Amino acid sequence: MEYWTTAQAADEWGIGTRRVQHLCENGKVENAKRLGHMWVIPVGTHKPLDGRTKAAKEQKKSEEHQYAKETP
Repeated sequence: MEYWTTAQAADEWGIGTRRVQHLCENGKVENAKRLGHMWVIPVGTHKPLDGRTKAAKEQKKSEEHQYAKETP
């Protein structure tokens, strides 16, 4: 499996390297792994939604609505 460094992911996603590191530290990036002092991310991983955007808020609202339907 091929991996990106945080710098490569930052270039691909159009955000800063430190922001990618922060997303990894908080578990927002799927399958990101810590190797020593650096993070590696599988190639092709999608950028996580920014929680401040309208799309993210709508997704969260729909997930909460779905959960409410499932619980009695």
